Parts: sequence; structure tokens; C-alpha cells
Amino acid sequence: MGSPDVDGAPVGRPRETPTGSGENIADEMTTMLAGRFPGLVGMRILEASAAAVTGELAVREELLAPNGYLHAATVVALADTVCGVGARLALPAEASGFTTLELKTNYLGTARSGTVTVAATLIHGGRRTQVWDATVRDEAGMAIALFRCTQLVLYPPAPEKHSSDRSTPNDTEAE
Repeated sequence: MGSPDVDGAPVGRPRETPTGSGENIADEMTTMLAGRFPGLVGMRILEASAAAVTGELAVREELLAPNGYLHAATVVALADTVCGVGARLALPAEASGFTTLELKTNYLGTARSGTVTVAATLIHGGRRTQVWDATVRDEAGMAIALFRCTQLVLYPPAPEKHSSDRSTPNDTEAE
């Protein structure tokens, strides 16, 4: 099953979505990222709501591609993480979670230093899907990537019916 994470929970177990009741929701979301990929690379949530989320990541040597520029996967991970935070906050009450159906990134530039920021906005929040758009910017405020993702909203499985619960046609209906 895997080794436990820092909370003693099995690897792969979802963390609870913060509610903002104890502290700033953005700080709680950043804490939620700790010890998982987004936290390990240093992503931070600056503002968070069900309609919009902003985040940031300091550019450092470990996040660069061999050519010396910010690795494209780093940009996708930042945008996807920030959209995912928003998706969690925008889930319908009866939903159990979400998963990414599709994502697309158009690169317009790159960064070699400083801090990159991302602003994500909910474009469509339906019962079955959510669509999020995000713009990633370098420290000078220039857009370096446009990102869009579609999230599938997940629901708990319906309880299975027992054979005794199934309706069966009576003899008169069959004639």
C-alpha cells in the first residue's frame, strides 16, 4: 500500500480541503500542499476562492531545463496546481472530488530567475465538469503561458440494490 506520509496516512490518500475557519484560506491551502509535489517544489497559494485562485513559485536552479530556462513542466505544474485548488473549492457539496480530463498550455515566453505567478479563473462550474483558465507571468508581469484545464467532477458511487429490491414484472403484466 505504500509508506505513510507525514500525517501517518497511506500514500495516495486525499487530504481534506481546508475551509478557512482557522486561518487565511490561502495559507491553509499552501499548508495542504506541503509534503506533496507542489509543496516540495515550493508552490504557494496567495489568494483562493471558488471563483479565482492566485499562486506563485520562486524560480531556482532545480526547476530549470538543461537549456537554462524554466522547465515547461514546471509551468504546467504550477498552473494545474492552482486550478486544482480552485476546483476543490468549487466542488458541489455532494461531490467527492475531481480529476483532470484535459489540459492545454500555450507558451509565450519563459523565465530564468525571479518569481513566476499564476492567476486562475473558473470559466465554467457545472455539475459534471469545471473549466479553468490560468495565465502564468514572469516577475516583470509578462505572460509566459496561457493554460486551460477541464476537470471531471466525481461523485460517490450509488448504493447497490439488493436482488430483493429489484422490481419484477408480475404475471399479469407479462400476458
